[in-house]
Amino acid sequence: MLKKILLGFCVLLIAIQFVRPQKNLSTSVSPNDITVKYPTSPEVKKLLQVACYDCHSNNTRYPWYAEVQPVAWWLADHIKEGKQHLNFSEFGALTPKRGARKMQQMMDELADHSMPLPSYRWGHKDARLAEAQVQLLTDWADSIRDKLAPDDEKSDKK
Repeated sequence: MLKKILLGFCVLLIAIQFVRPQKNLSTSVSPNDITVKYPTSPEVKKLLQVACYDCHSNNTRYPWYAEVQPVAWWLADHIKEGKQHLNFSEFGALTPKRGARKMQQMMDELADHSMPLPSYRWGHKDARLAEAQVQLLTDWADSIRDKLAPDDEKSDKK
């Protein structure tokens, strides 16, 4: 009986390898990309690419284990969720008020170290941000928020 269960499990594991989610791969930089709309220093651009863009853009760098199911499904769900919250590739399409709110949220999540996610940092050493890097990204997000939000809305952190 145990052999039949193990055999069934192995067959199922092999079968799910053929059900693959669509990959988040873009062939070009969107004209609405935040780094196009708001010129960004090379240091900030590099930090965004290694710590944010895999889940918050239209182009993900996939690790080798993204080819194994059900891990690929889990990654696809994380990317979909991340892009729903903030998509840097489409940031320029946001209203100024919404863009300012997204920058404030980014600053808050960087400050409390909830982003990048711990599970992402575990597998991506370059996404483990030092305090100076967090400050650099926070200052950058603050400068964009300042460009987008009138003074009376900056205190509104919704």
